[in-house]
Amino acid sequence: MHLTKDEELLLQGERGDTLRRAMEILVALGDIYGAEQLIEIKSAQIAGVSYKTIGDAGLEWISDLDGKVAVPSILNPAGMDLLRWREMSIDEDFARKQLEIINAYRRLGVTIECTCTPYLLYESIASRGDHLAWSESSAVSYANSVIGAMTNREGGPSALAAALVGKTPLYGYHLVENRLPTHVIKVDADLKEYGALGFLVGKIVGDGVPLFVMRSRPDRDDLKALGAAMAASGSVALYYVKDVTQEPPEHDEDACEFVEIEEEEIRSVYDSTIDVDIVALGCPHCSMQELERIADLLEGRKVSSELWICTARRIAESAPELVRRIESTGARVICDTCMVVSPASERFKHMMVNSGKALAYIPGMCGISASFGSLEECIDAATGGS
Repeated sequence: MHLTKDEELLLQGERGDTLRRAMEILVALGDIYGAEQLIEIKSAQIAGVSYKTIGDAGLEWISDLDGKVAVPSILNPAGMDLLRWREMSIDEDFARKQLEIINAYRRLGVTIECTCTPYLLYESIASRGDHLAWSESSAVSYANSVIGAMTNREGGPSALAAALVGKTPLYGYHLVENRLPTHVIKVDADLKEYGALGFLVGKIVGDGVPLFVMRSRPDRDDLKALGAAMAASGSVALYYVKDVTQEPPEHDEDACEFVEIEEEEIRSVYDSTIDVDIVALGCPHCSMQELERIADLLEGRKVSSELWICTARRIAESAPELVRRIESTGARVICDTCMVVSPASERFKHMMVNSGKALAYIPGMCGISASFGSLEECIDAATGGS
């Protein structure tokens, strides 16, 4: 990989050990994937935040770094609500280690907004055509597909390395030739929710690039749910929806694999018959519009089992009346974390979600069973149908 003179100096340690280590990560990635050079990035989104997922080794690695990020950088969800962790029954030792991780990132100049939906908080963090170094799978999917930016799915260390240097290797989805559709997915159904569709298609497509042709017209929250589910059940980092998202680059559609999905297949993902002891919403984190819909559905009801609604702290704090309406029912609006990366989920037996991403991850990451329902079915389950 060709390096500029300044990049060579960074790699040689002329500007400190932290930047040298960051450059080593980026150069190793570039060599593995055949990148010809590094390119400048607009922003970074960094995974490896929950103490549950990175443990003491990750904490030690981050704490040993010294420097400041070169571009706007934001964190993925932590393992707890940073302010209300006691209400989640989080162990004090876990909380102490989690706060040490947060403070280590803060010292590096990373913005402490622990969310998988940074694009809901800062419009300027990514625009069409921007090169990024994002690591959260659902955020990567949204950035590539809905915003039209260009990013690979980075690991936590490589995203942090890119943030410190301000550059990433030029390979993968940073190249137009790798952004061509591989599958055409015809959806023969009228959809209201898209997580179940994404859960199915991710398993079919794997790491391909699907182009959807569908009767329904998804909004941005629908696209968020669709992409998140495909990234979790498969490894989809980019997709297109005809007449909704950006058009794909010029390609030969006859070379694509054709798949037809019918309504019966989508309905097979749903299961609201199992008794649940927790319902969790907000994977990815809820938008303001989703909080409004949840508040309306909860109006006049009381929860009879645990109900978590996960969102970014900035969104919750900008809508105190919505939060009050939701929590007056006994539900909890939880910030900074989600049901997947928090150990708080592990004390339950069965979780109901309206997220294809959570459905894919919960059993393996939390050790409990999970079932999928529409938002209305989830609210019914949490309130006993009251």
